[in-house]
Amino acid sequence: MTGTLVLLRHGQSTWNELNLFTGWHDVELTEQGVREATAAGVTMKEAGLSFDIAHTSLLRRATETNRLALAAMGLAIPVEQSWRLNERHYGALQGLDKKETTLRHGAEQTMVWRRSFDVPPPPVDRSSPEHPASHPQYQQLVKQGLDPALLPATECLADVLERVLPYWNDVITPQLLANQHVLVTAHGNSLRALVMHLEGITREDIVEFNIPTGVPRKYQLSKALSVQSVDYMGDQAAIAAAAEAVAKQASGKP
Repeated sequence: MTGTLVLLRHGQSTWNELNLFTGWHDVELTEQGVREATAAGVTMKEAGLSFDIAHTSLLRRATETNRLALAAMGLAIPVEQSWRLNERHYGALQGLDKKETTLRHGAEQTMVWRRSFDVPPPPVDRSSPEHPASHPQYQQLVKQGLDPALLPATECLADVLERVLPYWNDVITPQLLANQHVLVTAHGNSLRALVMHLEGITREDIVEFNIPTGVPRKYQLSKALSVQSVDYMGDQAAIAAAAEAVAKQASGKP
């Protein structure tokens, strides 16, 4: 067996609450999101979990969730951050209201953009404030050697999988194989990409797979990195309700 792996989606953000396409736009947690993050830490502590290292994206809603969860566990451990764990970039949809987008473009087209595996939304122009190249944080990464062509103008889940896997293979996997216990705090789509890889979920089935906010998903993996066990941690009725709420949002249903 490897070390324990836990995937944690950030708590509710301000743009989640407003039902806007968020993507790489850097927004804060809501009060509910703060409670979810802290509760996740309490759940993990009460289950007897501890971690050697944590990983997050560069986006505040993930870094803050990670900070709050670790604080609730009483842990002070190394935290590594990577743009590769960022949420999917929603291109020209970022900042738009999801219901208004559906009314403007039709439910079928909007759902293709939102949930298909390999069809991205329309891209943003490189000069757009929603393009990562416009942000000092990513400009600094380019100065440090990041290929600017890797900064997305839009993404589908297939694109997210392609950028997440190198980080999984090169950084996280060696830590797990060294029997370190690892927490990854990220986003709905970057975690869906990891789950797809870990659990062998097909491109057809991943469309219907949703991850609730603030609910730890714990894995035990073999030395060959096959899944020996996986389950959400916490009150199962509350988890089911949270998953249903995420599913409804993803489907556009009221």
